[in-house]
Amino acid sequence: MKKVSLVLILTMTFALAACGSNDNDGSNTNGGDTVSNTSSNENSQDSTIDNDNLEDVRIKLTFNNEEVIVYMYDNPTSRDFLTLPPLTLTLEDHAVTEKISLLPKRLSTEDAPSGSEPSVGDFTYYSPWGNLAIFYKDFGYSNRLIKLGKIVSGTEKLAGINGDFPVKIKKIN
Repeated sequence: MKKVSLVLILTMTFALAACGSNDNDGSNTNGGDTVSNTSSNENSQDSTIDNDNLEDVRIKLTFNNEEVIVYMYDNPTSRDFLTLPPLTLTLEDHAVTEKISLLPKRLSTEDAPSGSEPSVGDFTYYSPWGNLAIFYKDFGYSNRLIKLGKIVSGTEKLAGINGDFPVKIKKIN
């Protein structure tokens, strides 16, 4: 009887340990805000945002006689961003991956995921700095990066520009 009880206790201990809470979310900040590991929970939050358009709300970026069209996602941060246009910003290259610019105000981060893994064409808000970040290359998971929309045409036009340049942003519907 003692052996059966001991086996039962050990089995229950292992089962409870396997089912226990794990606070590790799969990311490691290493003192910074950008990491390359993601958990499936973070990716699932990302995918829900990616599929929700603001009833086909689009914005147009105009620079150097070029146009880039962005479909906006339906989330509180995107809605807050859409209160800003018409807007003129100066974009600069960051990390040979994205074009960035400070926004005139901080945007809402209500209901925002803890971060996201940007890919080519993602139109995002990096909340720690309060800046717009438009990705022309894929990048690893970034804490507190919120996807606002997706470029549907013209990403390569952004990638081809060196140095700082002005961009006009306006809603087109």
